[in-house]
Amino acid sequence: MAQEDLFKKIIAHSKEYGFVFPSSEIYDGLSAVYDYGQNGVELKNNIRRYWWDAMVNLNENIVGIDSAIFMHPDIWKASGHVDAFNDPLIDNKDSKKRYRADQLVEDYLDKLRGKIDKEVDKAAKRFGDSFDKEKFVETNPRVIANQEKINKVYARFIKALEDDNLEELRQIIVDCEIADPESGSRNWTEVRQFNLMFDT
Repeated sequence: MAQEDLFKKIIAHSKEYGFVFPSSEIYDGLSAVYDYGQNGVELKNNIRRYWWDAMVNLNENIVGIDSAIFMHPDIWKASGHVDAFNDPLIDNKDSKKRYRADQLVEDYLDKLRGKIDKEVDKAAKRFGDSFDKEKFVETNPRVIANQEKINKVYARFIKALEDDNLEELRQIIVDCEIADPESGSRNWTEVRQFNLMFDT
């Protein structure tokens, strides 16, 4: 079952049994915004109570506080939230889906690592007890090619992130021919930083 189909089934089940309802539904609602229903409120409160007990009440050296979400900007800066709560986002022009650009590159690198693992597994089955993994990894042309690709892309990727170079991050996506995971399209917008913090 596709992930999207599973997600739709979960939403349908949650709506049917009163866990969530589309927010402002009588006025056509808001896309992807839900209110907790009668069962959802109970579930949320149970999870909250369980978490509070586990994190606060069961520890002698921890106390709970409930502070305001909106604070002076210097507090958010000092805590690292302003710098850390930025995601490099990229949109696919065809599918209209938005992705974290860094996640797309990391997924690409994981696929290359997966190819190496497959080669190693195949060779291990083929050669049995006499299989020397270290030697195989050092000598197999496909493994070497994929490892070189990983090293090259990873070095560019880390440098782009360290330099906050969004153009280079997009160029990596283009050069690696990374496609939209859902549509397969490679028609990408520019990468831009999206700050997850509210402006106050």
